Amino acid sequence: MSYPTPWQGQWPHQPSPGQGGASMLAATADRERAVDVLRAGFAEGRLRADELEKRVARAYDARTVGELMLLVADLPQGPQATPVLQGPTGFRPVPPTFLPHPMPATNGKAVGALVCGLLTVPTLGLTGIPAVVLGHTARSEIRRTDEVGDGMALTGLVFGWLSIAAWALLILLGLIAASASSG
Repeated sequence: MSYPTPWQGQWPHQPSPGQGGASMLAATADRERAVDVLRAGFAEGRLRADELEKRVARAYDARTVGELMLLVADLPQGPQATPVLQGPTGFRPVPPTFLPHPMPATNGKAVGALVCGLLTVPTLGLTGIPAVVLGHTARSEIRRTDEVGDGMALTGLVFGWLSIAAWALLILLGLIAASASSG
């Protein structure tokens, strides 16, 4: 007695909701992979010639990946269903190829340079030297490691150098005033 195999079912096949990606439309490359698996099954003696012909014809007529999966399910090296997790809203996660590339890390010294540079105003320039040191160090690390934060490091450098220049000008004016009053 011969039992019908899954690939002999009525078309179009409607895959069950639990099959990940089975309802996705099949591409030409998907059909070719399924035909390759069928031909390999025939070469190994797993399929008869008439069965191969029927399955190959159905593979080229398949509309979904689920239909192709049924054609090669009883053969080794058939396409494996990709596990798909359902999110809280019921949407499937985006395939990794369509996800944006992860952002590189922000350099911590660049953040420190920015903070020290911005603090030069309330601290009357006392954090200017740390801002310059951190800014130069951060910019060299950013060039070497491909981190982000060059703008923050540059902002810290500008504020740091402005506060150092302001202190230098204030000291210079103080020395000029002291020498003018003593002379």
